[in-house]
Amino acid sequence: MKKHPLYTIGHGNRKAEELLDLLKRHEIDYLVDVRSMPFSKFNPQFNKPVLTDFLKANQIRYVYLGDLLGGKPKKKECYQENGLPNYEKIKEQDFFLKGIERLKNAYEKNLRLAFMCSETNPSECHRSRLITPVLLKEGVIVKHIDEEGNLRDQEWGLF
Repeated sequence: MKKHPLYTIGHGNRKAEELLDLLKRHEIDYLVDVRSMPFSKFNPQFNKPVLTDFLKANQIRYVYLGDLLGGKPKKKECYQENGLPNYEKIKEQDFFLKGIERLKNAYEKNLRLAFMCSETNPSECHRSRLITPVLLKEGVIVKHIDEEGNLRDQEWGLF
């Protein structure tokens, strides 16, 4: 059986209905939130409780994995001296590896899944700089839904 890719998507300033349209277009059943902090000051429609209810009403299951796969973990050793996240250190952490295993298991089960962060441009987000490279090394196919709603491979853009 041919495997469905895992998708990535960013909510940005989209309306909730726009996000839903993109998820439905790609037949997504699970939205995995990989934001370290699952809320948006400027787009409250993407706050965890609101988003969970909205997706449930539209037959999409919300799963929070930002504690495992978020780009801003709580552990101090995951940061550089300048305060920016150190993705190489994060990749070594047990919590991150556990999150990767969850995504790999979903891929092996051929689930229709997209993992989401806030940036609509995937090249500006940890989902393309941190998570996707690790998945690709594990043989997982990943497609990015970009800011225009187009599908992009990891090689596209300035990843």
